[in-house]
Amino acid sequence: MARSRRQSSVKSAKAIAHHSPRLAHYHAVRFYESERSLAQITAEFFAEGFAEHHPALVAATPSFRAALLLELDARSRDVVEMQRSRELLLIDAKDALSTFMVDGKPNADKFNETMCAAIEHVCRGRTDCKIRVFGQMVDVLWRDGQQQAAIDLEIMWNQLARTRAFSLLCGYAMGNFYKDSNVEDICGQHSHVVSADGEAKPVE
Repeated sequence: MARSRRQSSVKSAKAIAHHSPRLAHYHAVRFYESERSLAQITAEFFAEGFAEHHPALVAATPSFRAALLLELDARSRDVVEMQRSRELLLIDAKDALSTFMVDGKPNADKFNETMCAAIEHVCRGRTDCKIRVFGQMVDVLWRDGQQQAAIDLEIMWNQLARTRAFSLLCGYAMGNFYKDSNVEDICGQHSHVVSADGEAKPVE
């Protein structure tokens, strides 16, 4: 069973390598039910980047960060050394949001300031640096009933991609609160939707 999960995760990493022409950058979304499966997909997403010397940035909840570290450790990654060498940066989703949310809305200038500082941290002065990002801040906003703020934040990520080189994977927890939501609004800001088996399919 573990082997089959690993094979599907490897399959996902290969699918992630190709982005659609709809957006100039890779910006995927995974609607997840299991935090563990999301962590497995994200770990493979990062592993592929590490193989190409792309550092990683994570803005997520404490429980997801813990799950992701376990998955990276299972792939023989020294997560302590990676954080020390700034190959991997973990930040709390709510802490990050607090730096740029103004009156319940994300402020573009403050968002750029926060995320550019994080990107520069892992790039370590390299001008040709491309990174991989996992973001759960939009999920936190959506769960708190701030759907428009989440969509606005997705737009800000796409705008930031015009000046910074990164591949981005977002995660949204599936639940009853999605019944009344327009998932198409979320998909509309992404280049790919990632399925449960890790396949990244272009958004038409």
